[in-house]
This record gives sequence, C-alpha cells and structure tokens, in this order.
Amino acid sequence: MAANLVKAGNEVAVWNRTPGKNIEGARVAESPADAARDAEVVWMCVSDTKAVDAVLFGPQGVESTIGSGAIVVDSSTISPSAELQFAERLRAKGVEYVDAPVTGSKVAAQAGSLIFMVGGDEAVLARLEPLFQAMGKQLFRMGETSKGQAAKLVMNLQIALIYEGFAEALTLAAKLGVNVDRLLPLIQASMVKSGVVEYKAPFILKRDFTPNFPLRLMLKDIHLALDAAKEARVKLPALETVADVYEMAAEDGHQDLDYAATLTLLEKWAGVEVKGAA
Repeated sequence: MAANLVKAGNEVAVWNRTPGKNIEGARVAESPADAARDAEVVWMCVSDTKAVDAVLFGPQGVESTIGSGAIVVDSSTISPSAELQFAERLRAKGVEYVDAPVTGSKVAAQAGSLIFMVGGDEAVLARLEPLFQAMGKQLFRMGETSKGQAAKLVMNLQIALIYEGFAEALTLAAKLGVNVDRLLPLIQASMVKSGVVEYKAPFILKRDFTPNFPLRLMLKDIHLALDAAKEARVKLPALETVADVYEMAAEDGHQDLDYAATLTLLEKWAGVEVKGAA
C-alpha cells in the first residue's frame, strides 16, 4: 500500500513495528511520532486493536506530533467501538479520523486493487480520494466513523463461514470417494459458486497454505465479530462453532499458515486428505 502511494507521486514517510521493512522512495521514520510530524495524512494498517492504540497513543505515538487539520486513516481490522473511542480522542485535537479496512489480501494490495469499506465524513473522504485511488479499485462508504470496521467484521464473518462449508464439503467428499477434480467444476457451475471457493481452490489442490491471510488474523477477526455481536446482543451460533475449529487449528500449530489450513484439521479428524490430480 505504501509503495503504491509512492508510485502515485506522494511524499511518504514509513514506520513499521518490524524493522527492515522499508519502501523504495519513502523516508524511513524512527517512530510513529516521527512519521506523523508535519503529515497531512497518517495511514495505519496494523494487526489488531492493541497495535492501533500503541501506534496512536503509546510512547512516541502519532498523537504527540500530529497537527490540527490532519487526517488519520485506519486500514487495520479492529473493534468498531474502540475505533470510535480513538476517533473521539483525536478529534479533540482537531484531527479528522476515518476507518477504512480493506479486502483483497496481499495480491490486491500489491496491484493497487484493494476494496475499501469506509466510515467517515464525506468531505474528508473527498480529500482522501487520490490516495484511495492509488491503493484500491473501489470504495464503499458505509456510514460514519466505525461503520467501516463493522462492515469488515461482517465481511470476514461470511468468508469464514463460506470457507468452512467448502472445507467440510471437500473433506466429506474425499471420505466418500468423490474425485475433487470432478467436484470443483460442479461447484463452480452451480449456485454454490463463490469468490471464496474460486480463490482458495487452486491453493488447496496444491496443498499450498502459504499465508495470504494468516489463520491467527482470521481468528482475531472472528473474535472481534463475536465481541461486537455480544455488545449488540446478537447471537451468532455458526460463527461460535467455527471459532472453535480455528482455536483447535491454532493449537495444532497452524496459526501462521493461511486460514485455509483449517482444512487440515478436518482431514485429521476424518482420516483423509483432499488433493487434486496435480
């Protein structure tokens, strides 16, 4: 994302919690405070709510140097209620705040084709339009601040459930002796077809669980969705069950693999392996 901002001609300073992840053409900042000093826009994309809190308000955090009139944009996936609290705290300093989580994974981030789901004031979003265009292909305004995060949790809820259904179907098919290479064209020709299946199937057939979206982060998002549901007094029984599967997959040592690796846990229970002819 930062590389695409540089390519679009923006002056960019970058800071990463993991040293050494530098971007050609961008200034390497010594801290979040250093990156935010004199910046018109501060754009964050980190792993969880605690990380956003630390980047904004920790020692040498953004809050200590950001100027009135600047805009903070958060493309992390975090708690909607926490996002609202962060926004209120920074707005007290005259700073605008937008939540803009993304969908599209690493490939879309590199290609500048991310989809943004955004919460924030329309006038502020208009100021950010060139930056969104540099990193993504579509933007959906979901409402005021925190509504982008709410939409992201709803999206990942669906992805987790759709993939779990796909993984369970493949496991049962393998156990019943159905050829997976024949099953997939049937799935894609029917109403079962989905973007999740289309994207994940080639990796599964190659037994490639390299992390496009690590299981531990999907599990984090599942818990965020369950927490938000609890706050809203909504019951999500299917997601609660999927959360148990993810917890056990993480305990099996798959937390740093792609979330598609939950399939291996189902295979272990069934005593089968799903694989294509290749």
